[in-house]
Amino acid sequence: MSLTDLLEALNSGERISADSPLHAVMHETSQEALRITGELNGSYHEPVRVRELLAELTGTEIDETVTLFPPLTSDFGKNIHLGKRVFLNAGCRFQDQGGVEIGDDCLIGHNTLIATLNHDLAPSRRGDMHPGRVVIGRNVWIGANVTILPGVTIGEDAVVAAASVVTKDVPARALVVGSPARVIRTVED
Repeated sequence: MSLTDLLEALNSGERISADSPLHAVMHETSQEALRITGELNGSYHEPVRVRELLAELTGTEIDETVTLFPPLTSDFGKNIHLGKRVFLNAGCRFQDQGGVEIGDDCLIGHNTLIATLNHDLAPSRRGDMHPGRVVIGRNVWIGANVTILPGVTIGEDAVVAAASVVTKDVPARALVVGSPARVIRTVED
């Protein structure tokens, strides 16, 4: 099994069974992510070098307009997709096996946690993982200390207030707050 096989399975929402060949590839890839984020977070780097390390982590080209203030934690790396003019503030934690897509012009606040995996509820299969892609649309503002759970889509121009826990999809142009996050109004120009 290869990383390509694993990404195909994850992106199709396939269960990844504990102790399967795909699970082994996931753990190998996680070791690489730990190495890269260790370098990224271990000392100061100029913005160009930060983007180079982010590109190594994700295995994709990172646009020169992307800004990351480390530290960043990612326990996989290869399923993060960033648009242009994205700002990732310090302390973000991405569990990205299931996929994290962040659209153009997004602001991601301090200590944002994005989770994309659930473990199986059945005790006999608790080690199995169920991926759920998180999609953050264009021009979204995520406040500090937000948690976004697997399978959530946040619509364009939405705002997620600080310390919210997003458990379900957020409509475009909505302002959500709380735990669980709920819509309190629409965002207008």
